[in-house]
Amino acid sequence: MAKIKIKQIGSPIRRPADQKKILIGLGLGKMHRVVELEDTAEVRGAIRKLPHMVEVVE
Repeated sequence: MAKIKIKQIGSPIRRPADQKKILIGLGLGKMHRVVELEDTAEVRGAIRKLPHMVEVVE
């Protein structure tokens, strides 16, 4: 299956608890961390919930 790289560009400080949980679920939590995950609908949905905090790195 295809892989997707996600980079955290926003801080979780002063964000709602559900947004922090989504970041942790993606394997992020610290600024400028990059993770490589399977490109699934669940991961794409999590990215759509946090467009101000994560970006897709090609």
